Amino acid sequence: MTKADIINEIAEKTGVDKADVTASVEAFFSVVKNNMSNGHNIYIRGFGSFINKKRKKKIARNISRNTALVIDEHYVPSFKPAKIFVNKIKGSEKVKLHAEKA
Repeated sequence: MTKADIINEIAEKTGVDKADVTASVEAFFSVVKNNMSNGHNIYIRGFGSFINKKRKKKIARNISRNTALVIDEHYVPSFKPAKIFVNKIKGSEKVKLHAEKA
């Protein structure tokens, strides 16, 4: 499912114009990106959490040159789904059918 599919489905379910839905979805993504880049985590009850995870400093290897690279500690965005969300996916028959087809 793409962002356009999500916008179309929200527009159909709510009856709101696609342009307004697009603006809302884009604004949501913008708020998430801006707040996470400022170091804030975002918690949406019943859906999940967008959190910044800290990665430790480590040494990686470039196999072709046989050299070591130091990767400094850094933060990466991560999503942790809520328990309600996880349980809904685990109990879904449609997910199981879709997985069997693939």
